[in-house]
Amino acid sequence: MALTVRAIPCLSDNYAWAVTDAATGTVAICDPGEARPVLADLPEGRCDFILLTHHHQDHIGGVAELVAATGAKVVGARADAYRLPPLDHALSPGDGIAIGSARAVVIDTPGHTRGHIAFHLQSPRPQGPGQKAGQKPGQKPGQDILLCGDTLFSLGCGRLLEGTAEEMFTSLQRLRILPPETLVCCGHEYTLSNARFALTVEPDNKALQARAQQAREQRGRGEPTVPTRLEEEMAANPFLRAPDVATLAKLRKAKDEFR
Repeated sequence: MALTVRAIPCLSDNYAWAVTDAATGTVAICDPGEARPVLADLPEGRCDFILLTHHHQDHIGGVAELVAATGAKVVGARADAYRLPPLDHALSPGDGIAIGSARAVVIDTPGHTRGHIAFHLQSPRPQGPGQKAGQKPGQKPGQDILLCGDTLFSLGCGRLLEGTAEEMFTSLQRLRILPPETLVCCGHEYTLSNARFALTVEPDNKALQARAQQAREQRGRGEPTVPTRLEEEMAANPFLRAPDVATLAKLRKAKDEFR
């Protein structure tokens, strides 16, 4: 396994994500809302890169302290640099940066915010059969990782705080075409509340029913409900399944008003 990823709980319901390249020991942290839990989680205190999906404080609040403690290089959207912490690598959609032996490629995902981006990381594929050393449970050799911030959630999508339904729909279409086994690593623990709404939209969806039950069991054990796999979201997430902009806009408005 070249890449592993794990969730680091931050603040009240945020997740920072730690991506480690086993081949080189390179560590990247995505969206550190605060520094203390991240520093406590880092192996040997190493952090090489900080990847930022958007400018909200609950995703960037720990950056300065992490940089001071580790010397990590900060990576974010060139178009949003004016409201992000100082960037060492300002990237545009389609650009990439090496995370050890892997590469993180920027996907443009406006909607929640206008400058929002996601990072698609592809592990180097195994060269032969039976290469499972270091494989993390639930993660397959060569499995891709999507660090999507507040664009795509498990069973949901981000609020349209700056962008439009059309922008969010286009962003979700860009994510839909990634490999189906891609691990979806989102910014918040929202699955249970998203499931309650999703079940009002598609009450007879068996995949959704199973995912909602799984999430209840995971939270009952005190476990994160993420990452999930893209193919699971394609089967159960009403926002990712929306066939057109009008449907997505209607769903997002209903979710905003849902209690």
